[in-house]
Amino acid sequence: MTSATAPIWPDGAGLFTRARLRFRAWRRTRPFWGGLLSVLGGLPILYFPYAHLTLSGVTMAMSTTAGAGSLVIGLLMMALGVSAWFQPATRFFCGIAVTILALISIPVSNLGGFVLGLLLGLIGGGLLCSWAPLKEPKAAAAPPVEAGVAMSVAATEQATVPEQATAAELAAGPVAELAAGPTAETAVIPEQAGTTEQAGDLK
Repeated sequence: MTSATAPIWPDGAGLFTRARLRFRAWRRTRPFWGGLLSVLGGLPILYFPYAHLTLSGVTMAMSTTAGAGSLVIGLLMMALGVSAWFQPATRFFCGIAVTILALISIPVSNLGGFVLGLLLGLIGGGLLCSWAPLKEPKAAAAPPVEAGVAMSVAATEQATVPEQATAAELAAGPVAELAAGPTAETAVIPEQAGTTEQAGDLK
């Protein structure tokens, strides 16, 4: 079982509706059902050893020497159930203690209040141990912030693409020139130098 957020009641709600919604909001923030079953489980354990039943005019008393033990077990189970309501942080201790007391009531208190208190105590103790409060939801990121981040990322990508292209062109430029060999301009220079030397010899 988990807790849940309490809805806001309408403005035109009556007194009974407001009280009911307040109780529901209070119930959902604590292990209510586990504590309630623990309290109900302590009642038969506490009641039957001191009860007097009348069958056809014959009064039967079921009190035994374990009456004091039944009284202690029943009161402790009820006190632990109420403590779990007002102190939800102690739910693990209360749940384990209620379960142990319900098992002890088998030999002490007429088979755990004729099995009725035993079953209620075991279920109530399990619910107390398994209850957990609802986790707070994480705050969602604002859409304008995400849009601004996306625009900045796109701008940086556009800015880095020309730089990467120029770096690639610079790196590939000298290699392409060496692979192409001498151009027509470099081939004409020796011919011009040779003609000038021949003209100087003739003079």
